[in-house]
Amino acid sequence: MHSFTQHTPTEIVFGKNTESKVGELVKKYGGTRVFVVYGGGSVERSGLLERVVQNLKKEGLQVETKGGVKPNPRLDFAREAVKEAIEFNADFTLAVGGGSVIDTAKAVSHGIANPNIDIWEFWSKTTPLTKTSPVGVILTLAAAGSETSDSAVLTNTEIQIKRGLGTDFNRPEFAIMNPELTYTLPKYQVGCGIVDIMMHTLDRYFTLTEGNLLTDEIAEGLLRTVIKCGKTAIKDSHDYDAMSEIMWAGSLSHNGLTGLGAEKDFAPHQLGHELSAKFDIAHGASLSAVWGAWATYCYPVKVKRFVQFADKVWGITGDDEEAVAKEAIAKTVAYFKSLDMPTCFSEAGEVGLKNDDELKQMADGCSYGGTRSIGSFKPCDKEDIYQIYKLANK
Repeated sequence: MHSFTQHTPTEIVFGKNTESKVGELVKKYGGTRVFVVYGGGSVERSGLLERVVQNLKKEGLQVETKGGVKPNPRLDFAREAVKEAIEFNADFTLAVGGGSVIDTAKAVSHGIANPNIDIWEFWSKTTPLTKTSPVGVILTLAAAGSETSDSAVLTNTEIQIKRGLGTDFNRPEFAIMNPELTYTLPKYQVGCGIVDIMMHTLDRYFTLTEGNLLTDEIAEGLLRTVIKCGKTAIKDSHDYDAMSEIMWAGSLSHNGLTGLGAEKDFAPHQLGHELSAKFDIAHGASLSAVWGAWATYCYPVKVKRFVQFADKVWGITGDDEEAVAKEAIAKTVAYFKSLDMPTCFSEAGEVGLKNDDELKQMADGCSYGGTRSIGSFKPCDKEDIYQIYKLANK
């Protein structure tokens, strides 16, 4: 094993009916005035939001709610929520939803603790984040892993930029995880979630680091589990066993465990963020749309890593390492397609076919005007990013 620091302080409360413990958990972590953030739709229709609010009030807590979070969480909504939370004198933020809701709640928690600073300053890295207020989660969508991760994203729609913020201040105090709360998800969201979970591990797994045997085994086991259970979940989102495995895998895939001791890549995430920012494509769909192109462009850097992936995850072996690597890439892309996820731009209705100038513009945006490279497996500059987008533009 190589050197690493692992810090995952979030308390996990997993299983059926665990949302009934939310009031006592908020009190355990010092909350008295709770600002509840949610998306809407199924959370309201299912009665979950009402149950949560009543549970909090039963524990003697003051409650204010704010619904309307959209996928690719918006900066303008988060700013509005911060303002309302401060006016309410909130001392605890509770997310009821998936990754976009959780990331918004994290932004609110930072805003509560720093009322005189615009939260975008933290995401744009112009002001360091030095303090926050507590946040808890009731998870309703297994995908982003934000319930245990140190990261959060926000999309600034005014300038069409999506940025991530990584800091231990983003770690929730607790995460309530009841797989039954995912039963209302449409097939598309289930598919996006499966892709997102796999990608959080793949973006750590494809590394130049050698020798992290246990980390590799954990990553490979997680991928095999998600692939197997994803086949069931995409057909029946009410299968508790499949959904429970996927939900737990989602948390493990993004709490750092599947990449301990190795340098993270995350180039596909950066490539996908550009699509999400400009075309508002769902996060999981943006990842499946670019991964095959990224892998095809980058695999020659370390063919043996893709050969290991082929063997341990897909059971593909052979003497021709190049052929095995390419088959593993094709198998992964085919799996995404089996989930009805886009595997290139023409399959992503929000994106469609882009002309060469538009691809260059996206490469310029992804590279911050040519001032940065992305990834570590193969560091990709502006020209590399453009070539990957060209491969994805089928």
